[in-house]
Amino acid sequence: MKLFSFAVLLFALLLSSVPVLAVPDSLLVDVRGTSFQSPTGIWWPKAAKAKVKTLRKTAPVVVWFHGGMGSANCAKGLVAGTDFAELYPEKIVVSVSACRENHWGSPAAITAVDAALDSIAARRKAPVERVSLVGVSDGSLGVLVYSLEGRRAVEDRLLMSSFGAFLGEPAGLASPKKMRTGRFRFLQGGKDRLYPSDQTVPWITEFCKAVQVDCELRFDPEGEHDWSYWKAKRMDWIRDAIRK
Repeated sequence: MKLFSFAVLLFALLLSSVPVLAVPDSLLVDVRGTSFQSPTGIWWPKAAKAKVKTLRKTAPVVVWFHGGMGSANCAKGLVAGTDFAELYPEKIVVSVSACRENHWGSPAAITAVDAALDSIAARRKAPVERVSLVGVSDGSLGVLVYSLEGRRAVEDRLLMSSFGAFLGEPAGLASPKKMRTGRFRFLQGGKDRLYPSDQTVPWITEFCKAVQVDCELRFDPEGEHDWSYWKAKRMDWIRDAIRK
């Protein structure tokens, strides 16, 4: 009997130590008036069956903007948010696909993001009024463009290995009223293979001065371009940027 009780206790301890993972889902977003279709990944919070509906209705929503926005792979969004969703299993993470001419700077891609958020609102039977945004590499351009053109209010923003100069001068980009809400956190590396820090850091510094909200650049001299570096080396910065 004692052996049986010990086995039950051991099983319970093992079960409690298993990490809670988000529940993957997907949809195909049709952008009206265009031929663009965006395969989209959604990761729902994991919870006990009795609490699923309540949690989904109230969970914060984070939009992940993947890198390689102009590539020929038009289904990146289906899997791009997986890694991030595992870090935030209490949130709803949505990852839309951008590709070719429908990159993050295009109206079609931003429309697709809002259409995906509309779908989440319909599925959970509760509006999505506010979102947080995360972008890596040229996905960071999606964070900036959605902040300007998206339909939802924005809370936290995390931009990793970004090159905002693609969108113009920092003061001009920071001036619209829609930019002056929420927070900005930029993570930039000194060993970025694509975007040299002597070009990116001055732009970010000027942007933060001009935007007049909580905006901070965190620079790692050893920092590399890819998400894998920031996840492995700077999780504390990521946690500070996207709050639980």
